[in-house]
Amino acid sequence: MSEEIAGVRIPDSALAREATELVRDSAAPLLFDHSRRVFLFGALRGRQQGLSFDPELLYVGAMFHDLGLTERFRRTDQRFEIDGADEARSFLHRHGITGEPADRVWTAIALHTTPEIPLHMAPEVALVTRGVELDVLGIGYDTVSDEERAAVTAAHPRPDFKNRILAAFTDGIKDRPATTFGNVKADVLAHFVPGFVRGDFVEVIKGSNWPE
Repeated sequence: MSEEIAGVRIPDSALAREATELVRDSAAPLLFDHSRRVFLFGALRGRQQGLSFDPELLYVGAMFHDLGLTERFRRTDQRFEIDGADEARSFLHRHGITGEPADRVWTAIALHTTPEIPLHMAPEVALVTRGVELDVLGIGYDTVSDEERAAVTAAHPRPDFKNRILAAFTDGIKDRPATTFGNVKADVLAHFVPGFVRGDFVEVIKGSNWPE
């Protein structure tokens, strides 16, 4: 029997159960609970907005969105978002979900730290971002009820979450600082990694090989 939290039913297919176990085995409880909250908050926002979305695809997008911060799946040559997106697409392919649906999940994860653009895309893409924004940044906090928030955090608590998620971000990206150029994670390294110098778009243009 599938689990229900805050009126949201957790997908209970074989694919969803395997996704749950993969993330539980690969990520610390901090990221596991965060990822489940992202699904729940994303689903609640989708219901509120009257969006039609595939709960299973949203679930995989939410559960895999921070896998690039884990030791098992992190790389150092690309953005952590792409690490998780690549693994999600491979996972879906192994389960026979290919083409546009798999690419939709890839896009949802790859763009989840890119403000505004995902909100104009497919519902699953938009709702992964909505869930992340609510849980991490508090954007849309008052769009869900006190009772819904209480139910979600009772199932998946967030003790000292603000400090602990910032530490997880720092640990997951400190070995690939160049990948933060032009995205919000440069702010994390600027706060927590001594000596970090963020890329400067203007200086890149001025210093290019073009002679003028």
